[in-house]
Amino acid sequence: MRFFDLLSLQHFVMYLLPGLVFIVIFGLFLGYSHFASDRAEERKKTIIYRFPGGFEDRNAPFPLAMALVIAGTVLWGLFYILGVGIFKVVI
Repeated sequence: MRFFDLLSLQHFVMYLLPGLVFIVIFGLFLGYSHFASDRAEERKKTIIYRFPGGFEDRNAPFPLAMALVIAGTVLWGLFYILGVGIFKVVI
């Protein structure tokens, strides 16, 4: 039990707000940044297949955010293996 009820609310907002801000920024980054090429805009608009139920498939460029997430995951995994295996660091 806390002495001040407002403190619980402040901690809740401090933990929730950065997560929500990250989700919004990451969503915008996924939607509006990609590897640009000379045909990127054309590829985003051209429909190559229509699925049942109204879904459409496009050959859109790969989002830059996803490339950074994949590269960061691979690098973190490699450094984690090196840190635990060689330097005996426990994370």
